[in-house]
Amino acid sequence: MSSPPPTPNALNSSEPGLKVAAPVPGEPQINQLFRTVMLHKGSDLHLKAGLPGMMRLRGVIQKMNTPVLTQETLEKLILPIMKEKDKKVLEDTGGADYAHVIGNDEARYRVNLFKQRGKFAMVARLVNQSIPSFEKLGLPATIEKLCHYEQGMVLLAGVTGSGKSTTIASMIDYMNSTEALHILTLEDPIEFMFTDKMSIVNQREIFLDVCDWKTGLKHAVREDPDVILVGEMRDSETFESAVHAAETGHVVLGTIHASNAFSTIDRILGLFPPSQHGAVRQSMVFNLRAVVAQKLLPSCKPGVSRVPSNEIMIVNPTIRDLILKHKDEKLLDAIRAFYNEGMMDFNENIRILCERGDIDRATALEFSPNPEQLKMALKGIKVAASGLV
Repeated sequence: MSSPPPTPNALNSSEPGLKVAAPVPGEPQINQLFRTVMLHKGSDLHLKAGLPGMMRLRGVIQKMNTPVLTQETLEKLILPIMKEKDKKVLEDTGGADYAHVIGNDEARYRVNLFKQRGKFAMVARLVNQSIPSFEKLGLPATIEKLCHYEQGMVLLAGVTGSGKSTTIASMIDYMNSTEALHILTLEDPIEFMFTDKMSIVNQREIFLDVCDWKTGLKHAVREDPDVILVGEMRDSETFESAVHAAETGHVVLGTIHASNAFSTIDRILGLFPPSQHGAVRQSMVFNLRAVVAQKLLPSCKPGVSRVPSNEIMIVNPTIRDLILKHKDEKLLDAIRAFYNEGMMDFNENIRILCERGDIDRATALEFSPNPEQLKMALKGIKVAASGLV
């Protein structure tokens, strides 16, 4: 655990691959690899014993020109940047999440270290230090409207790497810039750093500032917040605590792993045993305000690698009724029936992105959940929503 660091040239190699950044005196040697991702404008660093350093660049995993990394080398690279608490979590659970800062807050990474087949592997996501505006991200106008609820839950859904954290950070920064609020975030780890503007923003990191999610949410409702960010709805206990916060008059923002807006209902139900599903549906009907699902699509605009595509479900009386009556299969039709209220399905948003010039037609059809319907929409032919009864 206390091995000396590798020699200064340990990461240089004549092997083919992306050029490794030069070392910076006084920095941990692993920063060469973090800086390599920054040098090539990648998004994720991947390290695994038995492979050279890898990164995700423009959505594709690519090799760096490092030697093959051994378990011993990985230990020498990774352990010096871990706090004792993270080492203990790794030892106890087989995995650890933490943030790593490059230089004088020059860049931040969200790091997940884990064991596979008894050896280390690490994935680190480069977090955008500047928080982009809705306009810069190209988000639908409805997103701004979702920032003005006075209570209830707004969930951002999507798979890992779909940009949920960036979108939700943009929402928080908008609130921070436009209203005098107390915004409280609970994160594991903290990703975006917010500067107080019109609002006070307090950020708590789980296992660093507070022992666990449940305790953090219990404290939160006593800390006079207007808005609470729950980094991830990962289990029934977290969801129940978030619902309690919404019921007591707070706005709760959270993320959840789901592929689209309407399937988020099923994903939430899946956190609970079937015997509780009726009560959970009741909670959603009274407390859920909107679900925004997101995917990242390859952009055709110069200087932009990927652009978010969104599906938005606002919980209006029709949506509430469908959830309450277990008619989840009708939710997508309801989304399509209420475009005039700011809702949209992925197909409609992809059409907008294509016609706006953010993505090309081939990409639009490739990522469309219904390419034939999209072809008609691009020709100006609208498909009527099915009945909702």
